[in-house]
Amino acid sequence: SQGLEHRKLPAQQNRGIMKTLRFMCAQALVSNAQIAKRSIASAAHNLYPLLFKASYLLEQATVIHDLVERWPLAEFSIRKLLGKSPDCEEDLCSRTCLLCLQACVSGLKSYVLHTSETYLKRLKVFDLTGLVDRESQPCKCGKTLGRWGRTELMARTCFDLLVEVEACELRSLVSDISVEVLLSLFVTQRNYETVVEALLLRKQCPLKIHCVEFRADSLSLRNFFYIINLVRPETLQKLELVHNVHLEMEHFEFLLTQVAFPQLRSLTLPTRTFDVRGITQEDELMLVRIGEMLSGMKFLTELSLSFSILTGRIRKILSPLKTPLQVLDVSSCCLNHADMAYLANSLHAEHLEQLDLSGHNVADLFPSTFFKLLTRASCTLRSLTLEECNIGDEHINLLMLAVEPCKRLTEFRFLGNPLTSGCLRRMFEVFTELPALCKVEIPVPRDCYPASYTYPLTDENLVKYDRGKFEEINQEWMAILLEADRSDIVVSTPIFGSFDANIQETSNEIGVVLLQSFKDAVSNMLTALNDVD
Repeated sequence: SQGLEHRKLPAQQNRGIMKTLRFMCAQALVSNAQIAKRSIASAAHNLYPLLFKASYLLEQATVIHDLVERWPLAEFSIRKLLGKSPDCEEDLCSRTCLLCLQACVSGLKSYVLHTSETYLKRLKVFDLTGLVDRESQPCKCGKTLGRWGRTELMARTCFDLLVEVEACELRSLVSDISVEVLLSLFVTQRNYETVVEALLLRKQCPLKIHCVEFRADSLSLRNFFYIINLVRPETLQKLELVHNVHLEMEHFEFLLTQVAFPQLRSLTLPTRTFDVRGITQEDELMLVRIGEMLSGMKFLTELSLSFSILTGRIRKILSPLKTPLQVLDVSSCCLNHADMAYLANSLHAEHLEQLDLSGHNVADLFPSTFFKLLTRASCTLRSLTLEECNIGDEHINLLMLAVEPCKRLTEFRFLGNPLTSGCLRRMFEVFTELPALCKVEIPVPRDCYPASYTYPLTDENLVKYDRGKFEEINQEWMAILLEADRSDIVVSTPIFGSFDANIQETSNEIGVVLLQSFKDAVSNMLTALNDVD
């Protein structure tokens, strides 16, 4: 666990899920795998989605496999099948159960290999996008299959299927089968070769991977530039390059000149893609060219530039964009007055739904532009992150006035700010007046730490707070929510930051890469010292 558990009020803990009699009958049927297996073949085609969701809810992996193996419809969309429905209002899209998802994929493989004289194979689209990875899973097996694991499993299944078709001389039996598999690919060095093999054999394989979203981490630039051309970038909707992909400004310009992304809606760039310290005139022109090329992405509405150094240059990237941004992450970008003034007065401000200004001293350095930015965004803003912004008790009135008009706000994160319990209590009074708010990530109050501690807190000091005092303060906060009948607001204090499913799943590989980078840096330094000697 990364921090304190979510705090839930009693009304949040016992909410019944509405199910129709039809759904309960489906549950009764699939609860016995042997009976279900005999019944599936004679089930009406329009009952398959109902039976699938019932099986997934009960974690009946065998039944899930059998249903997918005989899938009679043209589309299989996990998001639609597990989402809210008239028969069962519970949304299961955040249940990434290992056994259930493995059963889905193995069932798809069996669908291709299974011969049937009783029905035609109509499946054309197998859509595995739309799943939401969470920190905790309610499934009995307790094991999850994250985005990286789903990528690895599907790529290996495609390759193994083709090998089996060729080995058993089944080409004539599967020649008419062509299923487009929609995926959110997550590629690192560890699964790179497996994914490349599956993409290269796409034409020969009955299962054809179609990458809707692509995330790369711990991947060399050479491998990234190779695989990005295999994923059909012309149809890509989301591109995430993070952490250990060492993409710099000149590499990004080269990418945009060589690869077109006409359908791209969301773009995330890694740390230090831009670093304007010591920028030259040629670099300034490069920034302009990058802005112009980004303007060609007519559907781009989400942009993450976190941890790039963009002091005084945010306008050059954002002003050419033809479409107003709905999601903007400029955390720790070293923005100055000119940058904040541009954001507050830009067309983007009135369309922002998610905004991350973490790492900027907004209340001290830019109080008026910060207030103006949130005021202009108040009609659309749904998620606001202000972590480690040095917001103290002296800024609480500004923060309250800035947040209060944001009536559509659903998530608010402001970890790492030196606020005392009294001022945080005042923020809870604001929370009760935000009708859509349902999630808050709040720091441990400053008065729960020793007075000698200074901010930002070190990792060592973060955990050295008075837990008894914090629990008493937390009970006061919960009482405010309870009195206001706002049991729908979930408050948490993740000590080491918000949970990131992608980082959690690949943490071991990221650690190895970071260790190797450190070793390389030390080796280069020793070599340089020897050369000096």
